[in-house]
Amino acid sequence: MATAGGAVKAAPWKEPSARPYVEIEHLTKAFGDFKAVDDVSLKIYQGEIFCLLGASGCGKTTLLRMLGGFEEPSSGRILIDGEDMAGVPPYERPVNMMFQSYALFPHMTVEQNVAFGLKQDRIPKAQIAERVAAMLELVRLGGLARRKPHQLSGGQRQRVALARALVKRPKLLLLDEPLGALDKKLREHTQFELISLQDKLGVTFVVVTHDQEEAMTLASRIGVMNHGEIVQAGTPSEIYEFPNSKFVADFVGSVNIFEGKLIEDEPEHVRIGSPELGGVIYVSHGISAAPEAVVWAAVRPEKILMSTSPPAGTDNVARGVVQDIAYLGDLSIYLVRLPTGKVVRVTQPNTSRHAETVTWDQPVYLSWDSSSPVVVTR
Repeated sequence: MATAGGAVKAAPWKEPSARPYVEIEHLTKAFGDFKAVDDVSLKIYQGEIFCLLGASGCGKTTLLRMLGGFEEPSSGRILIDGEDMAGVPPYERPVNMMFQSYALFPHMTVEQNVAFGLKQDRIPKAQIAERVAAMLELVRLGGLARRKPHQLSGGQRQRVALARALVKRPKLLLLDEPLGALDKKLREHTQFELISLQDKLGVTFVVVTHDQEEAMTLASRIGVMNHGEIVQAGTPSEIYEFPNSKFVADFVGSVNIFEGKLIEDEPEHVRIGSPELGGVIYVSHGISAAPEAVVWAAVRPEKILMSTSPPAGTDNVARGVVQDIAYLGDLSIYLVRLPTGKVVRVTQPNTSRHAETVTWDQPVYLSWDSSSPVVVTR
């Protein structure tokens, strides 16, 4: 399955009939008058990779820390495997946490770092050696067991931290911006390693990230956070294709949002008069809104067709001038200014070296299918 960033995703998530492994019920965390997490309720199922996605300060790390037992909720409760975690310290929860900084011990070797938690739990030496060796092979670090952290690359240090977290066989692994310190190519490679590793071990992952592409690649489901609330939860395709608000549409991926008023509202379609577009947007599905209500039609840049010849019909059509072009190799981004002053973003894949060339200041026509827009009312 392709994501917005073009990556291949893990198998689609299907809600199991079994009870949730993690249940968060009306969870709130206040620091004085400020609510970092505000009345969050959420269910996470065994074997999921669930991503908490949001900008800095939205509350996602605070929520993760409450799951790990590092912060006490102001109200609400957390159940893990059916057990209420109220008053249960981090070291007694079936949970391990991998911090953004990795927090490796610089004076210890790779295998000593991985073994540290098992030694704290007083596991027999022979069993420690066996489990550490098996885990290092799983994360492809078997040949680097004697090295110190400063002798490793960023990706290798990330895998040591992951091995240390997983060797204790937690039922739930919490990851706080786990790939933030890696460069783009290594980050993309490591995303697929994480998916593969999680699939082999069956551990439930809860991942905090601000990176939309990372969440789309990793997650079976995503919870988008804003101002301490989860504003939408769903599969990556649900979040991307069917955002429930302007905020989600704008935050996840690129989007063009046209404000307008309903001028025709039928069960199977709506028509929206949009002064920003300078025309009418026809959408082949109904919505729940009052007549003449102000609504917003969101159209993803890759769903817009651009041509130098006028398309058939008058709905979902605009004429403009190419204001700017960004060539990214696999695709090009075009910014097209409409007569109304609205700038529309269009992306086109560079599938042929001999395709029609559109240049700066060239008049073009934009159009899209009636199934492409998503209409939101807030």
